[in-house]
Amino acid sequence: MMQVLCPWCGVRDEDEFTYGGPAHITRPTSGGDAPQQDVSDEKWASYLYEKDNVKGIARERWVHVHGCGQWFNLARDTVSHKIHCVYKMGEPCPVLTPEGDPKNRND
Repeated sequence: MMQVLCPWCGVRDEDEFTYGGPAHITRPTSGGDAPQQDVSDEKWASYLYEKDNVKGIARERWVHVHGCGQWFNLARDTVSHKIHCVYKMGEPCPVLTPEGDPKNRND
């Protein structure tokens, strides 16, 4: 079983969490002050259904449903399921080395 590090509760079994989709996806806008409903069907379809199926390190959103209920992001290798880093929503996406480990920002 995969172990997930919740930024608030610590390490827990994966069955306490639910995958919430890819991280850092921006909702489509029509630009300017136009209302959201002015976004084309093509843009909405792309946003909702055209997802990358990454083989390797993917940044994902997860929620601790059977714990604190908080959402967070993590970088996970989709082949080995190794979690390389976990970070809170709103924090910058960590820079990773080619091996997938978090890079020291001072390097």
